[in-house]
Amino acid sequence: MLRRLLATMDDCGIDRAVVCAGGTISLDQLSRQLIEGGHVETDADNDAVLRAADGSGGRLVPFYFANPHAPAALYRAAAPRFAGLEISPAVHGVPLTDERTVRLLEIAAAAGHPVYVVCLERAGARVADLVRLAARFPGLPLVLGHSGVGNIDYYAVEQIAPHPSISLETSGGYSTVVQRALDRLGAGRVLFGTEFPLQDPRVELAKYAALDLPGDSWARIAWDNADRLLGRNPRWQNWRTDDHDRRTGHTAATG
Repeated sequence: MLRRLLATMDDCGIDRAVVCAGGTISLDQLSRQLIEGGHVETDADNDAVLRAADGSGGRLVPFYFANPHAPAALYRAAAPRFAGLEISPAVHGVPLTDERTVRLLEIAAAAGHPVYVVCLERAGARVADLVRLAARFPGLPLVLGHSGVGNIDYYAVEQIAPHPSISLETSGGYSTVVQRALDRLGAGRVLFGTEFPLQDPRVELAKYAALDLPGDSWARIAWDNADRLLGRNPRWQNWRTDDHDRRTGHTAATG
């Protein structure tokens, strides 16, 4: 998978990507949980993500995929080796309002980690609940993944608009949602992502190509915004390259 990922990045002109563990749940079960509810208590293979990042020559930036059912101390111990945190109520079923989630965010804030969150239309896991977390952790960068809930979630954009600590990652959503986010949030709060290997990066690049954005806007979406969010973490500084051409390179979120 590492070779495939790096080869795909080369083909798509992606210099560096944030990566997080997949395989925690089968896609068949996940699709059922999205509709009917339910959860798993499986730990993600975060060590495999670290090994992949270490073998990538600095091209892969590892995020920790937290299991709120497990002791928060596991994340606290691992945090210095990672650049960010992902939480997914769709997988583990623990609400964003749960104190187990709050403890993970407290650790993320102390570690200088941005937090990537996958919301869904379920009590405790809605975008409105993410907004409540933003109020509780005003200095913590939060990223709403996959263009909100569904692929045409204008409402999510409206809900996060008054909260500058929340950015939108756009994989999976329609290009019209990207445009609405640019109009309401500005290019400084929009992040390019791919959800590879579930989505080919060319699909996500095509959405932006269709929008025909100014070069400075694309540079912010594809690199600068991620650089700013990750720049709070000392490990990211070790991966940065001062001569990087920010107008041609991309930093992509992957699955």
